[in-house]
Amino acid sequence: MKDLTNLLFETNAFNIAKENKPFWYTSGKIGPYFVNGEFFYGSDADSKELLAFIDSELENETKENIPAHIFEKVLAHYNSNEIYKTTIDAMVEYIKESVDIAKIDYISGGERRDWFFSNMIAYILEKPHVTIYKDLSTVVSDYKFTENAPVEKIEGKDFLHVADLLNQSASFTRAWIPAIENLGSKILWSIFVIDRMDGGTQVLTDCGVEVLSLLKINDELFVKALELGIINDKQLQILRDFKKDQMGSMRQFLIEHPEFLEESLNSDNSKTAKRAKLLVEQDLYGLNK
Repeated sequence: MKDLTNLLFETNAFNIAKENKPFWYTSGKIGPYFVNGEFFYGSDADSKELLAFIDSELENETKENIPAHIFEKVLAHYNSNEIYKTTIDAMVEYIKESVDIAKIDYISGGERRDWFFSNMIAYILEKPHVTIYKDLSTVVSDYKFTENAPVEKIEGKDFLHVADLLNQSASFTRAWIPAIENLGSKILWSIFVIDRMDGGTQVLTDCGVEVLSLLKINDELFVKALELGIINDKQLQILRDFKKDQMGSMRQFLIEHPEFLEESLNSDNSKTAKRAKLLVEQDLYGLNK
């Protein structure tokens, strides 16, 4: 399997914060890195362009027409973008190394970022594709996406689900697994571009899903970043502390750097100020104890 570690940094899919300047997350919590698996589509800009296209499709098109339109976009991108082609080819290679292809009946992908990768995987492996929407409705397509139709039953088939990023598997337990089970089948395997190593693998394993991941956010990756000169020793320690205890390490940071929270609350960036206010109002790190 091709090592995509360098692309992880090249595309900024793994973005590490500067010392004493952690990132603000939407939840109001903070952390030393962002992970964006969809950047393996080529870049941040490429990802945003496709996401905007998908959003437009979701707003203006019928569900059965959307898969073919997305496939047309990703196929053209696969044939023109080296980063995306390298990623897709590596995923296909890893699947073939890990799973008996003959046992895979269908490929599935869930709304929205899974579609960056699942359609192309289905095409290359010549497997029919099931598009899953957030409301658990499904559309089945042939591998060339020339025939697309809503589907309510696919009995007794085995699915490989393709996704960009594995967090804690909330989307799987909430939507993707139930949607395929509603059809009468099972997701037996799932492949990810990146596994954040935040517990999702165990959740899926407990659900009977075999997890395949091209890249893992772990200590080996942190050391590689240090060797490449992307981070320094201090950043390495911050990453390690965060990985061991996300809440405890960031709580300690806030205690040691009260100016960070004060500056964020008064930031000209409305998103930063809003998230800092959320942290304070909900006392997310128990600073008032």
